Amino acid sequence: MNRNYRLLILVLVVWALVIWAVLPNNPGIHIGNFNRTMKMQEGLDLRGGMRVLLQVDLPDGTPVTAQELDDAKQILLSRSNALGVSEVNFQTSGSNRIVGEFPGLTNTSDVVASLKQVGQLAFIPMGQTQLAAGTQVNVDYSDILARNAAAATTGTPAATAAATATATETATPAVTATPSATATPAATEIPTYKALLTGTALSSVNVQVDNLGKYNVAFTMDAADAKIFGNYTSAHVGDYLTIVLDNVVVESPVISSAITDGKGQIEGSFTSETANQLAVQLRYGALPVPLKVVETETVGATLGQDSVNKSILAGIIGLAMVMILMIYFYRLPGVIADLALVMYTMTSFALYKFIPVTLTLPGIAGFILSVGVAVDANILIFERMKEEMRSGRAIRQAIDLGWSRAWPAIRDSNISTLITCVILFIFGSQFGATIVMGFAITLALGVLVSLFTAIVATRTFLHLVLDNLKFAEHPRWFAK
Repeated sequence: MNRNYRLLILVLVVWALVIWAVLPNNPGIHIGNFNRTMKMQEGLDLRGGMRVLLQVDLPDGTPVTAQELDDAKQILLSRSNALGVSEVNFQTSGSNRIVGEFPGLTNTSDVVASLKQVGQLAFIPMGQTQLAAGTQVNVDYSDILARNAAAATTGTPAATAAATATATETATPAVTATPSATATPAATEIPTYKALLTGTALSSVNVQVDNLGKYNVAFTMDAADAKIFGNYTSAHVGDYLTIVLDNVVVESPVISSAITDGKGQIEGSFTSETANQLAVQLRYGALPVPLKVVETETVGATLGQDSVNKSILAGIIGLAMVMILMIYFYRLPGVIADLALVMYTMTSFALYKFIPVTLTLPGIAGFILSVGVAVDANILIFERMKEEMRSGRAIRQAIDLGWSRAWPAIRDSNISTLITCVILFIFGSQFGATIVMGFAITLALGVLVSLFTAIVATRTFLHLVLDNLKFAEHPRWFAK
């Protein structure tokens, strides 16, 4: 099998995957924990929604690293996706701000309230005192810090350093909440309590439903902290162990039995929404820096469906005119270039669905501009090929020389475009200009895909036509 047929197999495999990806009723990809719905995501300007500006809530002059801001952005994204807010987008803006975009939503107060919480969880031993849910408290982490410091200095496992009693086994480990109506009223002054463990002890958190249809939040601890938890609960069955999130009591359950395997449940008067919200806050841990909402803005779709349809129609007309001109000026190579151009369009669309890329008006502009770049590469190649034929080269030799001599110009122009895309993306990220980032992403993807279709697909198709259709070697088919 010669090189051209091997490349043809590659092109056909890619095209088959592309056609599958762009099918309207595509089921998506679901392999293990990897899930892609393969649906086109529309940005705020096409769909409308809400934009939220979050700012670091620290005293002026407090340093915030770029890593902390980026970690906060990733946690916010994870929380929002787990809360069912699809197609959300978060971008850092400057040195202390994060811009969140929620396409399709107009009232995100509950979501935003959950996202901006610091998410610092603490388990507080309370003895025979129960605190009502919503009680404000201060948490003292000194014992945990001292334990960790001692473990780091002596090499003694933290669980050994914190052992308070010998663990005992029990058949059904659980934490059961007593109704808040019997709880002790909150004190006038905010009290301070020492924490036994923090949320860093949790390795997994999930929402479950028992046989009675009640929601609870199940958790699993890592090995070292599970031993600490097991030692404490074994010695304090019947005592209260209050769960505090961001200095506010979530629940104050009683320890009904020893929890020695690091697995337990938070049971209370949860609904599906409140249980899921608590699980999200615990699962994705504490934000590295506290955030506050500086500004919220409801954004209406700037284009109606009629305008979108007209834009699509205009794009189809423009693409058809380009294809006609390519055939008129370059004949057989033009036909093959048009075939590659169709492949380019479908491949770009498939990548937008797979990555996924949130499509905005600037993103559409970037895609249309990249179509011109794709045609430009073919024009450079075909013009060089015609020059070689005029100088007396055979058609096959002219094709190879045309490609090789046009490549430096194609390479340099595309590298320049990609550098521009990188600069636009970096500046758009720094200043929260997501529309600029969308333009940069679609243009860069278009450039990369155009290199494949122009250099690999068009050349492979052209050689295969010449190998199998002898009449195609006549110069009139190449507009010499």
